Amino acid sequence: MSFRTIEWRDNKVVMIDQTRLPGEEVYNEYGDFKSVAEAIRGMIIRGAPAIGVAAAMGIALGAREIIADTHGSFFQQLSNVCDVMARTRPTAVNLFWAIERMKRVAEANRDKDLGSIREILKAEAIRIEEEDLAICKAIGRNGAPLIKEGATILTHCNAGGLATAGYGTALGVIRAAHEAGKNIQVFADETRPWLQGARLTSWELMKDGIPVTLIADNMAGFFMKKGEIDVCVVGADRIAANGDTANKIGTYSVAVLAKENRIPFYIAAPISTLDLSIKNGDEIPIEERHSCEVTHLHGFPVAPEGIRVRNPAFDVTPARYIAGIITEKGVVRGDFEQELRALVGQ
Repeated sequence: MSFRTIEWRDNKVVMIDQTRLPGEEVYNEYGDFKSVAEAIRGMIIRGAPAIGVAAAMGIALGAREIIADTHGSFFQQLSNVCDVMARTRPTAVNLFWAIERMKRVAEANRDKDLGSIREILKAEAIRIEEEDLAICKAIGRNGAPLIKEGATILTHCNAGGLATAGYGTALGVIRAAHEAGKNIQVFADETRPWLQGARLTSWELMKDGIPVTLIADNMAGFFMKKGEIDVCVVGADRIAANGDTANKIGTYSVAVLAKENRIPFYIAAPISTLDLSIKNGDEIPIEERHSCEVTHLHGFPVAPEGIRVRNPAFDVTPARYIAGIITEKGVVRGDFEQELRALVGQ
């Protein structure tokens, strides 16, 4: 891939600014944890796995900022850093998974001097990034056999390299099929109101030379009914124990349309996106964002001033609409609750 979503460089976190794409490929440097938290909140970096990596790196930065003479003071301040990260966005479970992992590593090394703990946290954050890239490639390998030669794939939002440390989950499956020599093409939903499909997915696929067609969100059913879509693959922000899946708003509509038109609908996500502590999708917290994302487009009003707005950023697709969940450890079908727990050894 010709871009890096996020990396640790010279004790700073460097991210591609996704709010500037596709017009400009700009990389921002962050030297403190609060600015990383703001980057997550402001959608400069987005996508569940990428948010997890950013949170881990933000905590590593925060550890370097702490001024403390005792371990007690250091760990109290580190807890505050983690709390700031946890308040950025509520739906993507990878965020909380990464925070808890960084906390565990810090606690496991509590007997070491503070300088060593800071270096260990930095190394752990970099390890999370490296692992994510390997995980996405494994997801791609596991999902590619589900894509037939000559298939047209519909995807929603962006679950590519920009949503991860690189390669992608849903786009990882698409990339792996393309790399295997399959003559595939992609239909990308625009994904209102942030237009991740139009701005990001289309940009990524065009850079990789994978044929992509952009459609408005409300066109998916039209093309499905015409027989122009063979399979749907999307990412996920949180997967409940029964397989219910939260993903970008509009995913549920795509899944229902796919079921109606007998098109397989797959989720591609790492194990870290599983939240087996919750029974079903009703328990997944759904982030609601500012009304201006709906009423304005690039700063220009597209709705009457003062209009009431609802702006949920995610919806939940019930497991009954999902043909399979593609993970780095294999593809889960059928009894999601039993198979997902078996996958993680529970």
